[in-house]
Amino acid sequence: MIQRSTIRRARPFYIESDGKPMGETPQHIDNMMYLLEPLKAWFAADPRVFVAANMFVHYERGNRNRHVSPDVFVVKGIEKDVRPRRRSYRVWEEEKAPDFVVEVTSASTREEDLTTKRDIYQDVLRVQEYFLFDPFEEHLHPPLQGYRLASGRYRPIRPVKSRLPSKVLGLHLEPSGELLRLYDAASGRWLPIPSELLEAQKHALEAQKQAEAARRAAEAEIERLRRENEELRRRLPPS
Repeated sequence: MIQRSTIRRARPFYIESDGKPMGETPQHIDNMMYLLEPLKAWFAADPRVFVAANMFVHYERGNRNRHVSPDVFVVKGIEKDVRPRRRSYRVWEEEKAPDFVVEVTSASTREEDLTTKRDIYQDVLRVQEYFLFDPFEEHLHPPLQGYRLASGRYRPIRPVKSRLPSKVLGLHLEPSGELLRLYDAASGRWLPIPSELLEAQKHALEAQKQAEAARRAAEAEIERLRRENEELRRRLPPS
């Protein structure tokens, strides 16, 4: 019988973490999270869209060294929730490669993002859309670049009013300072990021409190008028 302690020590064959921090700077982490959460919310009603960030994507069965770790990626046509939950993404098990990838680039990753990873996304994984964003505008010009697969090769995505449209997402991508935002052309609004959702929740809670206070005040006034009418009736002489 295998001892439980042995199971705990057993290391998975396919890499699930490299022990490195999620992002090089707070801006890199913010961009990953501020893309991940709105995308999860955008596809929340579709059980067959999987959204992930900073997860190892293994693309060659039996070779633990053949992998990439996109900052954010989206896969359409697979189950969102599985048990046990995914700890890495294995293309041969899912029978589907990512459809959309964003890399938040930096001085240390720029070369890899533009060459090695780009070649893997284009030639091996056949990722339909690949976007790169430089939050500091130091390494990419322009800072947001997008490519779509056409006839087996990546072609630049043409901007629409300073935004890059994604057919996979049904959204546009647009820089806003050091953040990459998601824009819904149908509503004419950016998808809210977590801080904006929190602010909206605070306003909603405050409005709810004000509405509750107004309701109680109205009930108290109705009760006061009822008692006043009762008192007036008691004072009237009998007919």
